[in-house]
Amino acid sequence: MRFRNVLLPGLSIALGLLAVTHAAGAKKKPAPAPPPLPPQETGFLNRTLDLHGTRYHYQVYLPEEFHRDDRRPWPIILFLHGRGERGAEGMWQTQIGLPLQVRDHPERWPFIIVLPQCTYPNFWTDTDMLKMAMAELDQETTEFHADPARTYLTGLSMGGYGAWELAKDEPRRWAAVAIIAGGPFWSYAPERWQLANTLPGDYARALGRTPVWLFHGSEDNVVPERESELMFNAFKANNGHVRLWVYTGMHHDSWTRAYNEPELPRWLLAHRLNATPEPQPFAERLVMPLHPNPLKLPAATLDALTGEYHDGAGHVAATLFRQGDQLYEKDPHGEITEVEAESASSFFYPNGGVWTRLTVERDPEGHVTGVVFRDDRHEEHWERKRPILAHKDAPPAKSTQPAPQGP
Repeated sequence: MRFRNVLLPGLSIALGLLAVTHAAGAKKKPAPAPPPLPPQETGFLNRTLDLHGTRYHYQVYLPEEFHRDDRRPWPIILFLHGRGERGAEGMWQTQIGLPLQVRDHPERWPFIIVLPQCTYPNFWTDTDMLKMAMAELDQETTEFHADPARTYLTGLSMGGYGAWELAKDEPRRWAAVAIIAGGPFWSYAPERWQLANTLPGDYARALGRTPVWLFHGSEDNVVPERESELMFNAFKANNGHVRLWVYTGMHHDSWTRAYNEPELPRWLLAHRLNATPEPQPFAERLVMPLHPNPLKLPAATLDALTGEYHDGAGHVAATLFRQGDQLYEKDPHGEITEVEAESASSFFYPNGGVWTRLTVERDPEGHVTGVVFRDDRHEEHWERKRPILAHKDAPPAKSTQPAPQGP
């Protein structure tokens, strides 16, 4: 009995100590790490918004460098498409304007871009559509921790109409605004032209010094270029901060060139909300030619360029030849195109792309060794092989018949 009385308390103490030791050891054991988040998808992503009982489909673009876990505050753009991209599938709006140029030049556009879709048969100027666009912008700003101080607005054509409304209604939301082929006089509401003397000023006073950049084609017969001119004049008169670039000879589609301007994304990023000092009054109106004025070069200078040019694989890429005072290019399929000079070393295609150039390469002695073909997406080096003389300037062909013998 005495042995039992001694053993039981001792056993209890030992078990208690064992429990305490086990608990202490358990506390020291590190907690298992949470499973890593899957890599964030980038590019154009399908998104949805439920608003007032309606589900809307839209897109958001995330740059390849975007990482959810780095908490970097990214700049964000709200883009409003044109009339032809209305629908409910949420994707047509990625085929034109800004998203098209982002695909061509992602390195120029380090932004989150929200791309809502206006449902048919509505317009971006409808109140419900504007609320939907802003709700989608808010949703993506929160989801991807965008920078509220670098929130930008842009739109083309009918989307330009809507962008003007959002700019006027939410003037303190935007660090800068870029509108292409838009205005306040909607094509489906012609009575608004009766307010031409007062309406532009209302927008200018609402935006104050918010930087605005307008683009328009001089021959636009859908949204007249006068709309942007009136807005420019109103902002200038109200000490706003405004730029207007008018593209000579261009029709309604001025957005392909506007969104391809390398300066545009840099200009957006140069502006922030509540910047110190605030933007100063500024007004710039430029008329931008489709191509530079051609330079007439001497025939000898053109002849020095003629010849076959081969690509890196050794295939004929182009043949340059002269006829009179005009230089031409023949491609491998036999198509012939005029080539004009903007300098002795830089040439463009008057009937081709705005950005396409041929740049001449010469050796230290000044002899032409090749050309570099550049467009807005890539460049190719073509090596010069042998000169080709134009028919009218070529010397007479030598006869292959034997000379007649004397009697």
